[in-house]
Amino acid sequence: MHLGSVRARTTLGATAVVALVLVVTGLVVVLSLRSDLVRTADLEAEVGARRVASQIAGGVAFGDLRLPDEDEPVQVIGPRGEVLAATEDLASVAGVKGITPRQYDMDDDDKDDDDPGRGEVSTGAVFSTRDATVDGVVDEYRFAAVEATSPGGTTVLVYAGKDLTTTRNAVSATVRSMLLGLPLVLLVVAAATWLVTRRALRPVEAIRGEMASITEAGDLARRVPVPDSRDEIARLAATTNRTLAALESSVEQQRRFVADASHELRNPIASLRAQLEIALEHRELLDLPGAVEDVHRLQQLTTDLLLLARMDAGEARPPASVISLTEMVADELAARPDADRVPIIVDLEEGIRVEGHPRLLARALSNLVDNAQRHAHSSVRVALHARGDRAVLRVADDGEGIPPADRERIFGRFVRRDDARTRDEGGAGLGLPLAREIVRSHHGTLQAVEPAVRGAVLEITLPLSPA
Repeated sequence: MHLGSVRARTTLGATAVVALVLVVTGLVVVLSLRSDLVRTADLEAEVGARRVASQIAGGVAFGDLRLPDEDEPVQVIGPRGEVLAATEDLASVAGVKGITPRQYDMDDDDKDDDDPGRGEVSTGAVFSTRDATVDGVVDEYRFAAVEATSPGGTTVLVYAGKDLTTTRNAVSATVRSMLLGLPLVLLVVAAATWLVTRRALRPVEAIRGEMASITEAGDLARRVPVPDSRDEIARLAATTNRTLAALESSVEQQRRFVADASHELRNPIASLRAQLEIALEHRELLDLPGAVEDVHRLQQLTTDLLLLARMDAGEARPPASVISLTEMVADELAARPDADRVPIIVDLEEGIRVEGHPRLLARALSNLVDNAQRHAHSSVRVALHARGDRAVLRVADDGEGIPPADRERIFGRFVRRDDARTRDEGGAGLGLPLAREIVRSHHGTLQAVEPAVRGAVLEITLPLSPA
């Protein structure tokens, strides 16, 4: 048994808790039993003392008193501390010799100082545990002391005892029984806990084994078994399977991303290489503008790939600040080249502020405008308005529009519609997905919505800044 395992720790912990509970319970039981037995001994001793005291109060001479046997020793103490009567074979009672009834009254705070009247017995009794020597044997007794006054006016103390041997034997027997039964009970608890824990952790071991196999094989399509128990372990297995599914999707997305990136990078690199190789042999055939365009396209693609990779890793976001979205949109549109293919119609509401990163939001807007310019027939419209607690930025064109079936697909990486696949159309299918990632990082949304008349409408929504 490995002491560091959950099963071992659970078994040891459960056994220790049960042992503590049994020890505390046993202690309470033993103390209660001893207290009950002592109270019983007090009662029996008091009964014996009053029986003798009643004889004295009735006028029976001290020499004629009927005293119990040696199992219940009795001693009668006179006014001057002398022993007037005692059970046969009772030699002495510790701490009693020489005590007078008057001293007895003064030493006992719970009793009245007045002696009982003639022919009466005191209503109270004082109890104490004392050693007594009976038949030459010293043993422990529980004594009850009462006062009695004879008809002649003599007040005496009557001590009657009850042997505590029975009490000690009963308590000792109880303790021995508990001590003998404790190991057996703990053994049963440990065995039961071990078996129950083993059964409870069996699904966990199955999950661990399957995860180890998945890690070794590298097959993220596999899933761990989900038990039918509908408990925490079942929820753990379900969560693990969801995590594996997310990992599988992420890995598959990364694989497609790498494959698509390799494909997209190969075309401009191959074109540039071909032009340079031709230029080595025939300098007059060098297409310098085409080479520059290929380099620019390669640089833009590389920049987009790097930014996407950094955003996927959560590293591309500088500290956020409250910015004027109205001013940012106006500045970005004003900075666009005059050679834009179609004019841009601007409709901006003043005073719209959001919390974000101007450079990234400007990049997202630029990508949307580039996309709209690529597909528009005669114009592009950029509108910014507030809608409730959201800022709504729309970029619309009057082109052929986006079929409803493609309105989500266009945000996939390296996804381009058939009319945008030629080199002169530009773009590598990264503009829209990059814009969506930027907007999502600002807790917003980017989607293609239904146009009012024709063309395509891409809508960004961002939470307004309360400041």
